[in-house]
Amino acid sequence: MARTPAIEEEKGLWLALDISSLKLTDDQLIRLFRDNEEFQFELSASGELIIMAPAGLPSDERNVIITTRLRLWTEQNGTGRCFGPTAMFTLPNGAKRSPDASWLLRKRLQGLSESTLVFPRICPDFVIELRSKTNRLKRIKEKMEEYIANGARLGWLLDPLQNRATIYVSGQQAQEIEEPTILRGDPVLPGFQFDFREIL
Repeated sequence: MARTPAIEEEKGLWLALDISSLKLTDDQLIRLFRDNEEFQFELSASGELIIMAPAGLPSDERNVIITTRLRLWTEQNGTGRCFGPTAMFTLPNGAKRSPDASWLLRKRLQGLSESTLVFPRICPDFVIELRSKTNRLKRIKEKMEEYIANGARLGWLLDPLQNRATIYVSGQQAQEIEEPTILRGDPVLPGFQFDFREIL
C-alpha cells in the first residue's frame, strides 16, 4: 500500500510504495532505476520503494563542495575510498541507501568482487546526509540512526536550512551543534576537517 506523498513544506515528491511481495532482484532494480532516471530511489528494510524528486541546484552545489573536500582528504590519507550520492549500499538490515557522501576503509572493499559492487552489501564507515528543501528532517534523522545501527562509525547530518549539524557516533548519543564552524572526522577520518560555513 502506498503512503501519501509528502508534499507539505517539502516542495518536492516523496512516495513510498510497498513492493516487498515482488521480491525484485538487483538486476530488476537496476533496470527500474535506469528507466526512471528523473527520480531518486532507495529501498527500505521493510521492502518499501522510496521515490524522491532530485534535489535542486543549491543542494547539488553544496553536495559537490562536500564530496570534493572528502575526496581531497581521501587521496591524501590513502586508507579508504569515498563515494557520492549515486552510490547505493545494501545495509545489513536489507535496506538499500544512497548517502550524499560516504567513505569506507579500503581493506573492507578488497573482498568484494566487481559484480557485487553495484549494491555492495556493506555499510560505509562514514556517511553524510545533506538536508535540502525537499527533505523532512525526521526522515533524515531516521536514516542516520539506521546507518549507525548497521555499522557506520560516524555520521554527519548537515542542515544548512537551520544552520545546524548533528553528529552521530557509534555507541553515543547524537550531538546537535548550532551554528557549526569546523567539523572534524577524528578518529574515524583522522585529520579530516570540513568548514560547515561553506554550504550556508
